[in-house]
Amino acid sequence: MLSKHWTVRHQASSGEVYPPEVIDDVDGYPWDEATDVLVAGFGAAGACAALQAREAGSDVLVVDRFEGGGASQLSGGVVYAGGGTAQQREAGISDTPEAMFEYLSQEVGDAVSPATLARFCEESAANLEWLETHGARFASTTPARKTSYPPDGVFLYYSGNETVPARAGRHPSAMRGHRTVSAGQSGATLYAALKKSVRAHGAAVWKQAAVRRLYTDRAGRVVGAEVWRLPEGSAAAQRHTAAHREANLKYPFNPNLAESLRHETLQIELAHARPVRVRARSGVVLASGGFMFNRQMLEAHAPKYLANWRNGSTGCDGSGIRLGQAAGGATARMEKVSAWRFISPPYAWPMGVAVNRRGQRFCNEEVYGSTLGNAIIEEQGGRAWLLLDSRLRAQAIRECFGKELWGFQKWPALAGMLLGCTRAFTLNGLARKLGMDAALLTATIEANNRAARGECEDEVGKSAAMRRELTRGPWYALDLSPHFKFFPLSSITLGGLTVSETTGEVLRGNGTPIKGLYAAGRAAAGIPSNIYLSGLSLADCVFSGRRAARHAVASAQPATSKELTA
Repeated sequence: MLSKHWTVRHQASSGEVYPPEVIDDVDGYPWDEATDVLVAGFGAAGACAALQAREAGSDVLVVDRFEGGGASQLSGGVVYAGGGTAQQREAGISDTPEAMFEYLSQEVGDAVSPATLARFCEESAANLEWLETHGARFASTTPARKTSYPPDGVFLYYSGNETVPARAGRHPSAMRGHRTVSAGQSGATLYAALKKSVRAHGAAVWKQAAVRRLYTDRAGRVVGAEVWRLPEGSAAAQRHTAAHREANLKYPFNPNLAESLRHETLQIELAHARPVRVRARSGVVLASGGFMFNRQMLEAHAPKYLANWRNGSTGCDGSGIRLGQAAGGATARMEKVSAWRFISPPYAWPMGVAVNRRGQRFCNEEVYGSTLGNAIIEEQGGRAWLLLDSRLRAQAIRECFGKELWGFQKWPALAGMLLGCTRAFTLNGLARKLGMDAALLTATIEANNRAARGECEDEVGKSAAMRRELTRGPWYALDLSPHFKFFPLSSITLGGLTVSETTGEVLRGNGTPIKGLYAAGRAAAGIPSNIYLSGLSLADCVFSGRRAARHAVASAQPATSKELTA
């Protein structure tokens, strides 16, 4: 029988999911399709789950609401890996799982247990090698200096706070950001390798197919799902693809038009998708991403970030998380969002001074972008400015016209400095324009200058190499808030379903697992759910996707002759 909600499709909204349907006789149910592992979402986490299951000999069906790729395809293609990878050794970088654990413990906090973080670090190098067996390529070339994203030809770099003095530990810092070898941003290249390998390994892939309901047996075990699928090759499917692609292209320049196109894709789904009842003998893996493109969920869980630029893809609509919740799953860290306020490059910028609305420093300017961005949102009410004197501004402009910076780094920086800065000839004048206490702002700059001269420690812990005296007007204040139109503050969500850290099973509020239901990537709370570092999410997609598949395969239910009906 078809879903009772099939006749009221028009009432659904983006990412709509329905309560699970309990099946009395699983073997006798008229399934349309059957598989061992059903993976909902074909980004990095879903691809890794599918590959792990296929390597174990299981049948796999991967479904995706759009064409696959998700946020992973749009990312920089950086995998955070260490403990002694081949690339680190080639570059002469000494690293161990213990050193990696020591550093990440400071960033990950209690997002996962120490035992899970230790396992993540111990498996890190092997997971990178595993990606290479599936076609991904990594290299050992390193940059001359720290950057938010390395230039072409550079593929191993510091992708977090490893060089920040406050993060120093017993072990020396190590570069662990492994960028996929590619010209341009590397996410599409990494995903293309995974997609090709998934198909080569014999997994079935359905595009334009979204899980909208889970099926459970009387004991509460998830035994399958209702997948809404557009007819392959139909005119509706072609319109859906065209609208989705155009939305992705238009979003950076015209977000409102992109939103209209996303709404169009939903209307096509509601009018033309058909439900398919899929039996999943081993389990269902929810790998459909976070919820950055679900405004209602953002309002409920992370309203401070509503003004931020949404990173990711349209498929990051929270549907996987809500499917898990509908089945009784708990969530964790839903308020956690990454806010990337990168101010390097231009390399002159972190030599400036970041101040709050009182004119006081609040964060080391050389920290990783999400460390600064989250401090702005969480601690400063979303308002902060980067102060530069005329010399630092001139240096930054020169850097923007060099060959080292990407377009997405230099053009917003130039627009901000040339068109969007608050300017004054004196500090007192700048304070008046910004509504700050002139005496406090002057004291802040004087303290910075004393530290730059080596007369005292820097009040926010900036390293000696990054300190500069600011003395020469005119003075410039670059708005670091999410509202500044020239300089977007990008975000992705980090919270998700609570999962067993040993199996990847979705957990209820009382800590018991929902058998047959797994979550991976940003549909689950995990390694990056405290604060984001470049590459940590993709690394967790590999770690959590493989973990879920391993346990699902080991928990397979026997097939019966009644699973498929004509």
